[in-house]
Amino acid sequence: MPSEEMKSAPAGMLRIPDARFRMGSEHHYIEESPEHDADVTGFWIDRFPVTNEDYRRFVDATGYVTLAERELDPEQFIGADPNTLVPGSLVFQQPDGPVDLRSLSLWWVWRPGAHWRQPQGADSSVAGLTDHPVVHVAYEDALAYSVWAGKSLPTETEWEFASRGGLDGAVYTWGDEHELATIKANVWEGDFPWRSTKPHSPRTSPVGSYAANGYGLFDMTGNVWEWTQDRWWPKHQSEDATACCPPSQTRTFQSDERNANHPDMHIPERVLKGGSHLCAPNYCLRYRPAARIGQPVDSATTHIGFRCVLRDAG
Repeated sequence: MPSEEMKSAPAGMLRIPDARFRMGSEHHYIEESPEHDADVTGFWIDRFPVTNEDYRRFVDATGYVTLAERELDPEQFIGADPNTLVPGSLVFQQPDGPVDLRSLSLWWVWRPGAHWRQPQGADSSVAGLTDHPVVHVAYEDALAYSVWAGKSLPTETEWEFASRGGLDGAVYTWGDEHELATIKANVWEGDFPWRSTKPHSPRTSPVGSYAANGYGLFDMTGNVWEWTQDRWWPKHQSEDATACCPPSQTRTFQSDERNANHPDMHIPERVLKGGSHLCAPNYCLRYRPAARIGQPVDSATTHIGFRCVLRDAG
């Protein structure tokens, strides 16, 4: 007989319990430190990342236009050639051979016409990709969907605890082993960014293609990075320092939300979690619960998506 909680479960979501856990890591990248105790109040979280089909329903219902689809204001890009100021987004382009891993421009290209409906550019579409995670969503695009759905974006703490699936302290969502045979996620296999040993192009996979974690959540590792609502700081801060503040719905931001790494920039960053299909041991071993990176809120790429949470009222 299902419990009352099971009966009232929101469609497509799972319940995460109240808990205290060890958050962060002292053994990998500096931004994951310090490892510390963190408290979580129970909440609901989507079993899967938001898919292209999910996002289509939102756009059809609201007429929403994502940041990557909007015309650019020349006044915000002083000195730029007006002919280059066209809507678009960043797309991964696999090099033909080994490249300098310090030069992201060797595999990331700005592609006019790239957005969530056309993930590879103007000549592409999401036909056949309805069950893949939606990509090319900037922070405000994810936030707009969450509000429409009556949900929220997760905090970094909520996201990390949920991703661990009950394996508190484990390196990966599946345990501590890393051999290729034990990797249970869509991550890069081979030599990033030029040689993939997968039988298909190194792109997103249908959600749920890999095993769920201990809580029954899918794709908490790899596939796409996922937005959280937390402001980015280069290391974990106190509760007060990481308190979330509502983002602007435009490209103008308050001065206290400036980029933590580049104070002269007026574009804040939010925390991404989970790694993506482009994470690789030889370059970006960030497909771990503790891993985190900062992303400017006005950026969208082929490897960033999101999922939502629902918190108890009151």
